[in-house]
Amino acid sequence: MEDEPIADDTKVNLARPEIEHFYSKDKHQKITLIVNGRPKPWDGKTITFEQVVELAFGSYDSNPNKVYTVTYDKGPHENPHGTMVKGDKVCIKDKMIFNVTCTDKS
Repeated sequence: MEDEPIADDTKVNLARPEIEHFYSKDKHQKITLIVNGRPKPWDGKTITFEQVVELAFGSYDSNPNKVYTVTYDKGPHENPHGTMVKGDKVCIKDKMIFNVTCTDKS
């Protein structure tokens, strides 16, 4: 299981029987997202629906006859898996998986 970063305002119970180890990371950590099976670099803590489509296809076409479907998996605890629709934004983590398809209504 991959470690999750601890936010500044998160409380952590250290009374568990295990031994805890802490370390610091740079705030601007490069993230690699897996979009349609291909690694894509990303710099940020969140990504929008439109940005995922741009990573998948190079651009976002707002033509109402085009319909994009975005699903994701292996996300952080805030949103481990699900679907996105236009206007959505999700938290991301390294190696998060996105699958994007495009269909034409015409």
